Amino acid sequence: MKQGSMIRSCLCSILITTSLICGVYFIGNANIHQQFKEKLLRWEITDKMHNVTHKMQKTTTSGTCKNLNKPMGTEALPQGIIAKTSNLETQHLWNYDDNGKGNQNRAVSLLAMAVGFKQKELVNKVIQKFLPRDFVVMLFHYDGVVDEWKQYPWNDHAIHVSVMNQTKWWFAKRFLHPDIVTEYEYIFLWDEDIGVSHFNPQRYLSIVKEEGLHISQPALDTTNSEVHHPITARRKNLKVHRRMYKNKGSGRCDDHSTNPPCIGWVEMMAPVFSRTAWRCSWYMIQNDLIHAWGLDMQLGYCAQGDRKKNVGVVDAEYIVHYGLPTLGVVETTSSSSQNETNPKSPGKISEESSESHEVDNRPEVRMKSFVEMKRFKERWKKAVKDDRCWVDPY
Repeated sequence: MKQGSMIRSCLCSILITTSLICGVYFIGNANIHQQFKEKLLRWEITDKMHNVTHKMQKTTTSGTCKNLNKPMGTEALPQGIIAKTSNLETQHLWNYDDNGKGNQNRAVSLLAMAVGFKQKELVNKVIQKFLPRDFVVMLFHYDGVVDEWKQYPWNDHAIHVSVMNQTKWWFAKRFLHPDIVTEYEYIFLWDEDIGVSHFNPQRYLSIVKEEGLHISQPALDTTNSEVHHPITARRKNLKVHRRMYKNKGSGRCDDHSTNPPCIGWVEMMAPVFSRTAWRCSWYMIQNDLIHAWGLDMQLGYCAQGDRKKNVGVVDAEYIVHYGLPTLGVVETTSSSSQNETNPKSPGKISEESSESHEVDNRPEVRMKSFVEMKRFKERWKKAVKDDRCWVDPY
């Protein structure tokens, strides 16, 4: 009996030991298998990444990929999805173009103006000249008044940007980036105090293209305009002129003059830029010098060639510049107390009276303009000195 019990005990011990060994084997084998699979997966991923990297390096060094010229920051994107430019064309919320080509009748040029509602009649006449002739109109509202323009039929077709007490150059630097307006052949950056009775935009652009002018302006009607610079005055028997003559005083101009303002110069109240000239000019506009005084003397560098030929004043299509000093006049509202009993609250004094009056800061605006001109000249001088690679063509 004892012997049989011992045999059974031994068999049980062997069976248990065998089971434990088998369990350890299978568990260990499963772990090893899993680890092996993970290693294989890592090797496969690494191999794929190596192949992709090798392919990218191979294609990058090839001539095909060297000239892609992707914008900075878009290296991770495929070339075909990169949209480098934009425009000011509005889009429908629900309708869409099935062919994906957009509006084939898109306006070819842009009129941008800094406007105040007090000059609404002048602005209305200008816009009526432009909108029917394939122009986008963008209004920069420096007085904060926007809704009141809804009385005009063209209002819904214009782009409106409103920021209080800013100049057109402040707006232009922030909202007319070259990549946004690159679809427009010409950019008209005008003041609001312009008369256009004798001006036709289509005929003007026809002359500009014929004469090869990249930077231009309409001549000023000397009878009704405030003329600050003789070169802007209209010459009745000419289509275009590029230089002025001055025989008296300082800064004389003659046929031998090669520098602005004798030649290659336009005034800043109504300049017109070609697409390529605007791209250059935009980069020269200083972010903090909002009056842009001094910029006019250097615009010739952006004329896409010889400023003596590519900058000019168009006499055949001319305007009136009324010279209204609107910037700097701020309307303020002040409250005054009235010693009257409020009928709704006996014993309380009503303080509902308010008065509005204008504060004229125009002398300060002019002073700042002179200061900015000095700073711009200093920056230009420093830039020329520091850039050893730059060669002055003039």
